[in-house]
Amino acid sequence: RISDDLLWLPYVTAKYVEITGDLSILQERLPFLEGQPLNKDENERYGEFLQTNDTHPLIEHCHRAIVKGATRGVHGLPLIGSGDWNDGMNLVGKDGKGESVWLAWFLCDVLESFAKLCDSLGEYETAINYRTRSQEYATAVEQFAWDGDWYRRAYYDDGTPLGSILEPECQIDSIAQSWSVLSGAGNPDRSRQAMQSVLERLIHPQERLSLLFTPPFNNTEHDPGYIKGYLPGIRENGGQYSHAATWTAWAFAALGDGDQAGTLFDLLNPVFQADSEEKVEVYRVEPYVICADIYGSSPYVRRGGWTWYTGSAAWMYRLGLEAMLGFHKIGATLQFDPVIPSAWDGFEIRYRFGESTFFIEVRNPQHVNRGVRKVTLDDRPLESGVVPLVDDHRVHHVSVTMGSVA
Repeated sequence: RISDDLLWLPYVTAKYVEITGDLSILQERLPFLEGQPLNKDENERYGEFLQTNDTHPLIEHCHRAIVKGATRGVHGLPLIGSGDWNDGMNLVGKDGKGESVWLAWFLCDVLESFAKLCDSLGEYETAINYRTRSQEYATAVEQFAWDGDWYRRAYYDDGTPLGSILEPECQIDSIAQSWSVLSGAGNPDRSRQAMQSVLERLIHPQERLSLLFTPPFNNTEHDPGYIKGYLPGIRENGGQYSHAATWTAWAFAALGDGDQAGTLFDLLNPVFQADSEEKVEVYRVEPYVICADIYGSSPYVRRGGWTWYTGSAAWMYRLGLEAMLGFHKIGATLQFDPVIPSAWDGFEIRYRFGESTFFIEVRNPQHVNRGVRKVTLDDRPLESGVVPLVDDHRVHHVSVTMGSVA
C-alpha cells in the first residue's frame, strides 16, 4: 500500500522539532518492522510484523518514508495505491496507476517542513531536493487537477477523474480544497474559490453538517473501494467525517476568515449538537466528546456515529488553540496570530512553562478577524511580538492587542 501513513512520521517529527527546538530526538535509534512483500494478487495484508534487530536514527526513518511516499504517476501526482487518508478509496489505484491530489498537497507540506529541518542540520542539498519536489507537485496539481471551481480529488487507474463536476458522484471532496490552503502550496485565487465551493456545496448550517464530499457513492461505474459499501451519506461515504471537517474550519482560519472559522468550530462542537431535547433525540451520542462521523442522509441526518475518536479530538483542540486563538510555541518562545470572530472582545489563556506561569490576555478593541498591533510582557513592549519563555518560577503577564498597525 502506498499512502500517507508513512508520511505522517516526517510531518509529526518536523512539527515536534519546530515546537520544542529539540534536534536530539532525530538521533534516537529505532527498529524497522519486517514483512514479506505483497503477492501479485494481494492488495493488502493484515498481520503481525516483527521488529528488526538493527536500529537506525529517527531522521533516517523520516527520509526513507519521504522517498517511499514521494511517487509520481502519469500526471506527476503521487500514486494513491490502495488508499490515502481516506483508506476507503482502496480500489482507486489498485493497479498502481491511480493518483491522489490530496496526497500531493500533503506532500508539499511534508517536503517544505522537512526542508526547513534539513536546513537547520546543514543538509542543504537534501533541502533543495525536497523543495524542488514540492514545487513539482504543486505545479502538477494546478496543471492537471483544477476542475473549474475546485480541485479534483484523485485519478483512477484508467485516468478518470475523481472529485470532478464531470462525474455524477463525489463531485467535490473537502480535503482536496482545505489542504490547498493548509499546505500553503495552492494558487491563492483558486484556493479561495475552492473554499467558497466548499461553503456552497458541503456546509449545511441547518443540519449542522460539514460534509466530506458530495454526492455520495451509490451507482458509479467506477468502484472506488470499500467506501461504496457504506450506505450513501454514512461515514466516509458523503457524511460528515469530523477529522476532515476540522481541516475545513482550519483552512478558513488560515485564510484569515475568523467569522467563518468560528461558525464552523461551533458547528463541530458536540455541546451544540445536544443542547436541547429535540437535538438529543436526533444526535443520540455523547455531547462531551467529538464523534468520528455524523450521518448526512435521511432518515438519519445528524445522527452521531463513532465517539471517543481521538484523531478528530486532537485536531479539534489544535483548531481552537493554534488556528483560531493563534497560540504558537516555537522553540523557547510564544508567538501569537489569532484569527477569531470579529464579534469577540478577546480571550485569555493560562500557560504553564516549567514552574513559571504566563497569563495571556488578548484584546480585540477594533473587532477585527486578524492582526496583532502590540504585544507586551510584564508591561514592557516587545517590538518583535515574540515572547521569550523562561522557567524562572515567576508569574508573567502577556498582553496582546489585536488591530491594524498604524
